[in-house]
Amino acid sequence: MSATPQASPELRLADFDYTLPPELIAQHPAAERSASRLLDGRAEPFADRVFRELPALLNPGDLLVFNDTQVIPARLHGAKASGGRVEALVERVLPAPATPEGVHEVWAHLRASKSPKAGQAVDFDGRDGAPGFRAEVLGRCGPEDSLFRLAFPGEALALLARCGHVPLPPYITHADDAEDARRYQTVFARAPGAVAAPTASLHFDEGVLAALDARGVQRAAVTLHVGAGTFQPVRAERLSEHRMHSECFEVPAATVDAIARTRAAGGRIVAVGTTTLRALESAARNTPDGLPAPGAQETDIFITPGFRFRVVERLVTNFHLPKSTLLMLVSAFTGHARMQALYAHAVAQRYRFFSYGDAMLLDRVG
Repeated sequence: MSATPQASPELRLADFDYTLPPELIAQHPAAERSASRLLDGRAEPFADRVFRELPALLNPGDLLVFNDTQVIPARLHGAKASGGRVEALVERVLPAPATPEGVHEVWAHLRASKSPKAGQAVDFDGRDGAPGFRAEVLGRCGPEDSLFRLAFPGEALALLARCGHVPLPPYITHADDAEDARRYQTVFARAPGAVAAPTASLHFDEGVLAALDARGVQRAAVTLHVGAGTFQPVRAERLSEHRMHSECFEVPAATVDAIARTRAAGGRIVAVGTTTLRALESAARNTPDGLPAPGAQETDIFITPGFRFRVVERLVTNFHLPKSTLLMLVSAFTGHARMQALYAHAVAQRYRFFSYGDAMLLDRVG
């Protein structure tokens, strides 16, 4: 399902800027997942907490909805026949098998001094001494032809598992290592396909999950394969001119049933992360009862102030980049003035920002 942007013509990019000292960008995760800080922004004055306190802040009968996508080792390093180096970031693995010959197609971002053309080959390196493989460039695709179609000589996920690297976001400056392979992944990741982690879920560990169960907080899941477009900058000064990237997601029928039961019993729907919120609100855009429609869908929904939320009442989220679409989503959810106050508080109190950083707990306004 595709959705038209919801941005008001009055909203401008500068309304979503803030100053962030570079040293607050977390380069590594906290020593323990649930030892991250949690800014409780539901009411003022804001409360500085630790993430493992989250279960006590929810009520029995509330429903936490997670994104159970699994990050794939989507970054590849290689070379063209000319010797020029190439870096690929696989954005999407197409359903297999793509051809009877066993060639599997992926869509990827490519970085090279000169972009390869259709019919050219790229030799990707193996990882840790494993053999590499040769891929063929099939052509361009995606919005404004920003992606490349590549033919892999075999099952794509298996080749990535052998040769790929953890697709750390651009603001994390170190090369991926064994810690990243473990920590840039949620403890409940199930469905491979994401090239960026649903970072609000990185704080959950078995202890927090057990405490949620003991508290009587229910759990459900959606699957949204986060694409590299989540880091796409907004270049238009007027938000109404920005076009969102598209992402695939699925809402299981069991999750829809759990939401309906929670509503009927007076519980709240708590989205863990902006990707979960995007999936739930996208699936409920055109339903008569405000419940998400079950099944696999696609969305390019753009949530900005003025958006009418139909499903999610509470949000667990990390801190997002200045001028980003995710910061706009948070502003729509909790109110622009409150969002600005929360970020000013977080900077002043030296919270850690972005993927490996700390989290917030927010209530929906209106």
